[in-house]
Amino acid sequence: MVTQTPVDLHALARRIRRHVVRMVFEAKSGHIGGSLSATDILTVLYASVLRHDPQRPDWPARDRFVMSKGHCTPVQYAVLAEFGYLPVEELATFRRAGSRLQGHSVLGRPPGAENSAGSLGMGLSFGLGIQLAARVQGLDIHSYVLMGDGEQDEGQVWEAAMAAAHHRAGGLVALIDRNGIQNDDFTAKTMSTEPLDEKYRAFGWTVRAGVDGHDLDAIVEALRWARDVRGQPTCVIFDTIKGKGVSFMQSNPAFHGAPPTPEQFEQAMRELADGADGS
Repeated sequence: MVTQTPVDLHALARRIRRHVVRMVFEAKSGHIGGSLSATDILTVLYASVLRHDPQRPDWPARDRFVMSKGHCTPVQYAVLAEFGYLPVEELATFRRAGSRLQGHSVLGRPPGAENSAGSLGMGLSFGLGIQLAARVQGLDIHSYVLMGDGEQDEGQVWEAAMAAAHHRAGGLVALIDRNGIQNDDFTAKTMSTEPLDEKYRAFGWTVRAGVDGHDLDAIVEALRWARDVRGQPTCVIFDTIKGKGVSFMQSNPAFHGAPPTPEQFEQAMRELADGADGS
């Protein structure tokens, strides 16, 4: 079982970001900005909180991670590779014909992918279903569902939120990557969903908002807090920067789903090199 593994989280997060940039550059396709905004959250989740075992990806007692914003597979595959679910070399097959690593997540491809995703808004329902099934089976597990803030526009999210509170689905943890950008524009211009924290509380959830989604210590503390809540669903809202780690991608809607040019790729890899910022 891998949990609370002593690793250098900063170095791991930088390595995962490099994987993300390289995968999207080589495929000439892929969602890079939202992958980079979620990198620190997933790094901490898999290294310090999630109960999982890459040698037994179907272990019944494992916690589940549901990638609801399923276009951000570059970071999901990079994390799974770093934790031994697939060879790191396989990342080079991202979005290629016949590859297990497609642009949107597919259940079981690769091992460790717990859901299929395409259209946004389905993941919270999926995570709720996992938790209710676990209750019937007598399993004490957690399901962590990563959603985007733009995804909160979807009505199915709120149907699931209402149902989760009604069924007192303890162990269901919504992780919202609030990076302020959806598709090719800012979320506030597309459709305002704020105040998210008050809305989830009104639906009956325990909520922590305003967590710095790039402060690794703050992420560890928030995720462990959420893990310890019992008897009702929990939501953690992370304030993040889309394209985090690459200067020209940060808070830039143009890099929602566009690959870098060769020159931009070289600059990004220099900025993400170990020690580039003194770390």
